[in-house]
Amino acid sequence: MTGVQLTDVVFSRDGRPVFDGLSLKLHESRIGLIGRNGAGKSQLLRLIAGLAAPDQGIVRLGDCDPARNRKAAIAAVGILFQNPDHQIIFPTVDEELSFGLGALGHDKATKHDLVQAMLERFGKADWTGRNVQSLSQGQRHLLCLMAVLLMQPGTILLDEPFAGLDLVTALKLNAILDGLAQRLIHVTHDLPSLAQYDRVIWLDQGRVLGDGAPDVVIPAYRAAMQERAASDRADF
Repeated sequence: MTGVQLTDVVFSRDGRPVFDGLSLKLHESRIGLIGRNGAGKSQLLRLIAGLAAPDQGIVRLGDCDPARNRKAAIAAVGILFQNPDHQIIFPTVDEELSFGLGALGHDKATKHDLVQAMLERFGKADWTGRNVQSLSQGQRHLLCLMAVLLMQPGTILLDEPFAGLDLVTALKLNAILDGLAQRLIHVTHDLPSLAQYDRVIWLDQGRVLGDGAPDVVIPAYRAAMQERAASDRADF
């Protein structure tokens, strides 16, 4: 799997500073990102995916600059958002799944075969030709995951993809993700879900406050949040 490296990254969004000299090397198979809303977690994923470019500094997927080399980036990294409707752009399952394959240069026959194989892999061959609007929320999440897997990326970025799902659906999707060979970089507020991860990074206002094993970083984060909640009880 291609490693991810950020070096002295400076980044602002809508005039608001997000990162000021952030440096990280991400090589582990399972990496969790935690922190309060607005800490910079989602923006970090956007930088890694090449959906945003740093104002200063360097972001690399191996030798690739993901913001400048989009074809290489989509083959190296995939991303799943919290809301699949922000990701799905085509009306039918087949069109949605085949779009990225076209960007990689596959011909029509190859795209069809790869899409059918992916649907069969997940027991969804009956989704062929189906309108996306007929799928449930959980099914749309699965559709987005299949679209990402078709690109065969080495790294998959997860931006709270299970938020709002019922427990059974979330458990099913989580089991699928757990079985993947790809590196996962997972933004979540569900701290127990990261207990078996290789590494957890705690971001706060664009700075790394904790970085290490889950059984070290998560308790420190939880204690800090409990202390902050007690001191800010009247401030929402």
